[in-house]
Amino acid sequence: MGIDLRQFFQATNPSKTLVATNEEDQKYYIDFSSVRGSKIIEELKDNITFFSPDAPTCVLFTGHIGCGKSTELLRLKAELEQEGFHVVYFESSEDLEMADVDISDVLLAIAKRVSESLEKAQLNTQAKGFRALLENTMKVLLTEVDVKAKAKLPGLEAGLSSQGEFSLSAGIAELTVIAKNDQGLRERLNQYLGPQKNKLLEAINKELLEPAIVQLKQRGRKGLVVIVDNLDRIDNRTKSFGRPQQEYLFIDQSECLTRLNCHLVYTMPLALKFSNEYGMLTQRYEEPKVLPMVPIQFRDGNPCEEGLKLLRQMVLSRAFPDLDTTQQIEQVTEIFDTPATLDRLCCVSGGHVRDLLRLLNDWIKKGRQLPLSSTTLEEVIRARRNEMMMPISDEEWELLRQVRQRKKVSGDQGYQTLIRSRLVFEYRDRGESWFDVNPILTGARELDGS
Repeated sequence: MGIDLRQFFQATNPSKTLVATNEEDQKYYIDFSSVRGSKIIEELKDNITFFSPDAPTCVLFTGHIGCGKSTELLRLKAELEQEGFHVVYFESSEDLEMADVDISDVLLAIAKRVSESLEKAQLNTQAKGFRALLENTMKVLLTEVDVKAKAKLPGLEAGLSSQGEFSLSAGIAELTVIAKNDQGLRERLNQYLGPQKNKLLEAINKELLEPAIVQLKQRGRKGLVVIVDNLDRIDNRTKSFGRPQQEYLFIDQSECLTRLNCHLVYTMPLALKFSNEYGMLTQRYEEPKVLPMVPIQFRDGNPCEEGLKLLRQMVLSRAFPDLDTTQQIEQVTEIFDTPATLDRLCCVSGGHVRDLLRLLNDWIKKGRQLPLSSTTLEEVIRARRNEMMMPISDEEWELLRQVRQRKKVSGDQGYQTLIRSRLVFEYRDRGESWFDVNPILTGARELDGS
């Protein structure tokens, strides 16, 4: 059967997140939970729907960037909606300047997205005290900004003057736009709202979340869930007062993140799992849920056939979405010169879903015809390896050699860097974590110490 190369290329777009409710995306979705060590989405769902439907919950969800967290969270959203919950899912990177995030920025982003969703559902939130707080904040900012800054933010004065007319979400949006786009105004906003964070929290709880949940239940819904994605992408630069940003937000401000009166799921930077402060973090939240890599081999080096089978299926479903698994495997040489070439792609990805799709996407672009050849794949792998090796220091090579040998990492800052840079991957086997070097680096002389 003929394959449209362009269509296959578009289907392997590594930056596309699969949406569980989209019929086409469902054909591409592969459930890796059988090899990832636990049914994490099921656990997240049960935590809300079974164990605590009426009392607020707060869970941290983490894993390597690109390992499939967003796809799984959108599946969680769909399943919670089927259970009768109103779910607000958003990518925080759209509202926040990830290099410089303060707790008031996060609270405002959540309030904005919740109020937008409620307005769309035609739920009424008066929130007079909250509106007053927003208007006072706007007034303070307007007295601080010069004419040039006002010209850049034409909606700000309009939002301020149209008292009682603009929606709550539009009022909050004015502030989030300011916070994201202008560092000076962001600092001023946080200087003003920072000391009032308890007042801000109370306004969000008493005037937005709690009345919304009452109205949702009157309509037969079971409650409100907010899923804050991409918060794992915040930079770990040091704040002006000397605290790394990730620890400041998730540990120092944990009381604010957990005090919102609804069900909450936040994505957390994986590096925090290896921070010296991790013990403090687990005292303030439940144990974070980790989405590990899809295993391509076991700790002892033997291949993990089930993991490889699912990765093959993920690739072949992008080419043959309308065929069943058996038919897809029969067609493998339509796409690849040999079945072994597909296995090489799966193995070199280390079970990192987005890296696999990125390699495949680059391979299609470079090969430009089907079946794709192993020779071209090796060229793509060498180019990627070269790109990854350039920033690695001698000290980091030494750490990588230790990881390859011991299959574990410590809380050392160096290991945090390796994990953040996706040079080291985490796997799970019967509930236990183990680590290995990204297979793309296999073949690098430095990894052998030469």
